[in-house]
Amino acid sequence: MRKPIVDIEQLTAAVIDHYGTITHMEPVQDGMESFAFRVVISGKKYVLRVNRQAEGFEKDDFANRHFAGPGLPIPEIEAVGLLENGIAWCLSAQAPGVTLQDLPEAYLTAVTTPVAAVMQAMAIAPLGGVTGFGPFNSRGEGQYTSWKAYLESVCGEDRYDWPAAGKRVSLKRIKPLQERLLQQLQGIPEIRQLVHGDFGSNNVLTDGHRITGVIDWSEAMVGDSLYDMANIFFWRTWLDCMEYQARYFETQAIDKTRLDCYQLRIGLEEVYQTAMAGDLDDMDWALVRCEHLAGVSH
Repeated sequence: MRKPIVDIEQLTAAVIDHYGTITHMEPVQDGMESFAFRVVISGKKYVLRVNRQAEGFEKDDFANRHFAGPGLPIPEIEAVGLLENGIAWCLSAQAPGVTLQDLPEAYLTAVTTPVAAVMQAMAIAPLGGVTGFGPFNSRGEGQYTSWKAYLESVCGEDRYDWPAAGKRVSLKRIKPLQERLLQQLQGIPEIRQLVHGDFGSNNVLTDGHRITGVIDWSEAMVGDSLYDMANIFFWRTWLDCMEYQARYFETQAIDKTRLDCYQLRIGLEEVYQTAMAGDLDDMDWALVRCEHLAGVSH
């Protein structure tokens, strides 16, 4: 999805009208679908983010209110608003530090244990405010009736337009991967835990010693918390921060069957999303990664 085009004057006017005079404003590294600024208002540091839709920001607010705690730091959402053209903005408390993706390599080993502790905190987070399984909306309503239903959905066409994706990716290469995933799913247990959905790199903040914030809960879901670890393993060859974490978790007792299954599910999702968006280089990388993980050749 393309990033929104925003009139900065209109954006700052909206924030000033809501909160007060901005005394400092500087851009920070943006995400895939949004961009952000560090701002200071009345001496307090915030992050001002902009996106095409407010749903992701509202999920951040839901996550803060329902899951945040000493072991799971989630920045408080101060305000969510819409500009005249419908573009959404969000003002949240600024957590100190940098993302794992931006952390110098020399510090990556030191934060693996704190990262694991945060993942454990997510695994035991109370889910009283959330129903169903799979991705949930800003009201905590899950889209699926079971974890398995979410996992196998990427193999069907009820929620995925594979014929359209097939205009850019060979469905002859997709089919064996889907068949392999369905085989792996036979023994997957029904587990109901909090899953961040995009954990391990630019959504985890650290000061080099501890985890100071877990941000961007737009992909959050209910299922097996091992899914977040699988995300780390899937992307390990792409980012140093993922590789260091994967090495750490390889020393732990892990259910490799579930881990392999979830990596393939994550990969197929990535292939589909990049195919639909026309990001062909990323699509090709994800497809080859899936084939490697599944032991499938073409």
